[in-house]
Amino acid sequence: MSATHRRRLNQPSPDSEDSGILDERILLLVLESIKWDLQVICVTASLNRKLRATAKRLLWRQLCVYRAPRMVATLANGAPNGRIGGGWDALAKLMFYCCGCESTRHFKLSRPSPSHFARASRFSKTSGRSFLSKKCRGDLLFVSDPCEHPMGEKEDDLGIYRGVFRGFMRSKTRACLIRRQVAFEERVRCPYCGTRVWSMTRARLVPKSAARRLGSRDGRLEYFVCVNGHLHGTCWLVPLSSDEEVCDDDDDDGSEEIDGEAYNH
Repeated sequence: MSATHRRRLNQPSPDSEDSGILDERILLLVLESIKWDLQVICVTASLNRKLRATAKRLLWRQLCVYRAPRMVATLANGAPNGRIGGGWDALAKLMFYCCGCESTRHFKLSRPSPSHFARASRFSKTSGRSFLSKKCRGDLLFVSDPCEHPMGEKEDDLGIYRGVFRGFMRSKTRACLIRRQVAFEERVRCPYCGTRVWSMTRARLVPKSAARRLGSRDGRLEYFVCVNGHLHGTCWLVPLSSDEEVCDDDDDDGSEEIDGEAYNH
């Protein structure tokens, strides 16, 4: 057998358990040197099953910690073994990915709005408090600023936002949903972890403060929460006049600016 033939036989296939990485520490050092580049991690995770497992177990967590250290520290505080509901891969996707929108039962669109990687996002605990009903104010929720999607000259801009609860399994919001026996949505799944979701509109758990926070109006928004505590939603954004300002009182509240530019080379 020729040396070339032996090398060909020894090369790992996409389904091989051999990642081709002899030491994970080398991989970590390489990714650290390029500042945990999102695109490189995506490519690495797609090469074979072992690297996909390594990314799920280690790389996505390190990316989240590097890009949003304060937010991650808050979410992981008190969690068993530092685990995050839905996994670190789902949290990383939520940080960097705007899920787009299609029409739902309570929110109608003239046309779907596509998903995309977000160039920059800001997640805030103050924004999150605006999405909690009075009975659930003890919960901790990070929510992003809305990503603006123009829908045409005759329509208001569409706002798409996302968020994540800390310790959702022990949250007052989950307990309230279960106590009220709110049914899961049949046609909607979490865009970040794929699990079933509750409509907070259907549950009548949308406070008026959420619309004010988003720059929308009461009754012109909808959002969902999945069993792992991921939130995603939509709203119609009110055009601001020159003498209006969006409410912004996030000073020193643990808000986190997340830069997604590394994906857009």
